[in-house]
Amino acid sequence: MYYFDYAASTPLLPAASEVFYTLSERCFGNTSSLHEFGGEAQNMLAYARNELAGMLGVEADGIYFTGGGTEGNLLTLISLAKANRHRGSHLIMSAGEHPSVDSAMDYLKMEGFSVTTVPFGNDGILDLDLLEQAIQEETILLSVQHINPEIGTIQPIEEIAGLIAGRGILFHSDCVQSFGKVDVRPLANWVDAMTVSSHKVYGPKGVGAVYIHPKHRFSPVFPGVVHEGGFRGGTVNVPGIAAFVTAAKTAIDEESENLLYHSLRQAFYDKIKNIKEFFTIYEASEPEKQLPQIIGLGIKRVEGQLIMLELNRHGFAISTGSACQVGQQHASKTMVAMKIDPQIAKEFIRISFGRDTTVESVELLADRLIQVARQLAPYTEING
Repeated sequence: MYYFDYAASTPLLPAASEVFYTLSERCFGNTSSLHEFGGEAQNMLAYARNELAGMLGVEADGIYFTGGGTEGNLLTLISLAKANRHRGSHLIMSAGEHPSVDSAMDYLKMEGFSVTTVPFGNDGILDLDLLEQAIQEETILLSVQHINPEIGTIQPIEEIAGLIAGRGILFHSDCVQSFGKVDVRPLANWVDAMTVSSHKVYGPKGVGAVYIHPKHRFSPVFPGVVHEGGFRGGTVNVPGIAAFVTAAKTAIDEESENLLYHSLRQAFYDKIKNIKEFFTIYEASEPEKQLPQIIGLGIKRVEGQLIMLELNRHGFAISTGSACQVGQQHASKTMVAMKIDPQIAKEFIRISFGRDTTVESVELLADRLIQVARQLAPYTEING
């Protein structure tokens, strides 16, 4: 089976697995316990916090470990919005956010907040003119994902920060898809909070982290919890956190291998170029605004779900979009954000590369995709 769904989840790095196993046996104390075993766990947690802070280019005091990206987004948005309600009650998000951001915003609407959703342009980039128009006197918080997980477009975070500069608006960015693939340290200059996740960088599932600039106060979603500075409850998963940091270090060391991913992307395009009119490709208009590891596309007049199932039958694992939406009866969030016709949006599939992807496997995937498309697509001059 060839795996092309790295944007959804990655295999556990052997070095991270070893750290997890070793610490599960030897560093099993509760970080809140006052005895030596608890102290050992607390020291390991502090070490991991400092290491991750260095990778994010932020202060360690602002790092809070979580159970993953979804929990991180939920807790961050709700806690920051509630803490700043005295200043206003209007929130802004992009239309292509992860479902966890939708969930947080829906909850905050029930609490009396209002939310404006800003769409993408046809290049998958946030419409900055509409964003500027959405800003109100009451606006206190903006959330824009750094890299889109379905088509890989990179949002202009610095430019967005410039639009809200001096207005007292907090800026949160979901960096789950970008951390470990591009250098996110510059973002610390422009955002007030960011979310990252372990299983996107070859670490264990159920672990993630949030950064909130220490100058900002947050109101805990669950009052009275004591772990992670009151940000969340539950015994801290020290082995998982250490394994996450171990995997993240390796992923960051490999960030320079973007040239490899560009070559994989080009190998795919070279294979389909003779029947390129068979496909709809969704990508940024400029290469620097596109993560090469993710290819979002559709085969004209063929539903993506059918393509995915056929490829799976032939030994290729791809996706029809964000893993958090698979199986739900609605179009990809990104297609909706780009205002793609609903019928065409159903054609969407996603291919994503990782550290074990080879040119040979990409070429095999492209060949099989062409064969499946010829079999399933309605009659055209291409297959006629």
